[in-house]
Amino acid sequence: MPNLAEILKREMSARNYSRRTIKTYIGIARSLYLYFCKPLGTLSEADFKTYLSDTSDRNVSSATLRLHAQVINFLMRDIYKRADFQPLKTPKRDSRLPAVLTRAEIQNMLDTTVNHKHRTLLALAYAAGLRVGEVVRLRVRDIDLASHVVMVRQGKGRKDRLTILSPKLLPDLERQLSFKQTDDFVFASERGGRLTEATAQAVFSQALARAGITKHATFHSLRHSFATHLLENGTDIRYVQVLLGHTNIRTTERYTHVTNPALRNIQSPL
Repeated sequence: MPNLAEILKREMSARNYSRRTIKTYIGIARSLYLYFCKPLGTLSEADFKTYLSDTSDRNVSSATLRLHAQVINFLMRDIYKRADFQPLKTPKRDSRLPAVLTRAEIQNMLDTTVNHKHRTLLALAYAAGLRVGEVVRLRVRDIDLASHVVMVRQGKGRKDRLTILSPKLLPDLERQLSFKQTDDFVFASERGGRLTEATAQAVFSQALARAGITKHATFHSLRHSFATHLLENGTDIRYVQVLLGHTNIRTTERYTHVTNPALRNIQSPL
């Protein structure tokens, strides 16, 4: 397994996979090895299907199952070069609507967050549609206050993109950026460096609790809310796609199920 981990890291680095994806793949490969306790290259499709079935019985999400299947296919096809191995079909995605917060709920979260840095972090993530990893990695140079835009560098899929910045945030951002250098992180940790994603998630959870919101929401719900509220405002879905950095318009279209005004206007017969 130690050799496999090094091989995976080398092969995936050469293909420009992100460090986070490499770490995830190595973790799943380790889980596979602990499950079978023998070299993975000797296993059959039936062995891996049994593994996926057992994993499914633990009530994991379809996204997790899909990821495990993708790792298995990568190992067999690209690492072990098994020409006889038929790639596993990835499980269907769960059909779940994203958890969306209302404008009033988000405002309540911001109003009850006293810490200036934390409030600005949450507000910027919502106002620009940022993932948690994107907002904590922002540097001063990535925010153009004059043009009201944010540059997201090497977001998901190793893609750069521009997104919008609300003028209402300018005073808070000016305060947050004051006395910082161009390469400094916008949201620095008290111990140096940037805030961790876990810290940002904790900031969100605490704000959610203070606001008395009981929805099953995560930091990513701020991004869901950004997209949903833009569509409710009448923004063309193609512009929303660009702002979110989605490659496929179908990924963006799921937000239309949350914002369908015709559906909301239907009166219940009760």
